[in-house]
Amino acid sequence: MNLPNKLTLFRVLLIPFFVYFLLYDNWSGYGNYIALAIFIIASLTDMLDGKIARKYNLVTNFGKFMDPLADKLLVSSALICLVSNGQLATWIVIIIISREFFISGFREVAADNGIVIAASYWGKFKTTFQMLMIIVLILNVDNVYFGYLGTALTYIALALTIISMVDYVVKNKSVLTEQK
Repeated sequence: MNLPNKLTLFRVLLIPFFVYFLLYDNWSGYGNYIALAIFIIASLTDMLDGKIARKYNLVTNFGKFMDPLADKLLVSSALICLVSNGQLATWIVIIIISREFFISGFREVAADNGIVIAASYWGKFKTTFQMLMIIVLILNVDNVYFGYLGTALTYIALALTIISMVDYVVKNKSVLTEQK
């Protein structure tokens, strides 16, 4: 197993620890900070594994499958925890996670037809803003401006979630009409 794939697996293995520290603060009020550190490390491995895989030509089928799945698991876990903690509206999380299921299904249909749908810039912006939103919401600083920042990032991430989904469908609409 190459280094990018090990980083992807490491990201998946971090998720239960992240969830534990975010939901069960038995650490004298520092659980959120430990969860935040884990989330940031996991997010950085996402960026790092892709760069290493492309730079050293270590792209594998395992990585193509697991890397986006690891991202979805990390972000979805964080969003569900933030709903549980009362920091994020359920309807927002439903839209974001539904988009992930929809695009995964869309990519599966494309793959069955021999078409590979690469990540778009909109998708990358979406992921970046979702991760920034999660970081700010986990920090949960008691400051009106920080609250505005969290709200702004939430709605930007939500808008980018919808825009990136529409972008995938519009650019690849032939996937829905062409069959093998």
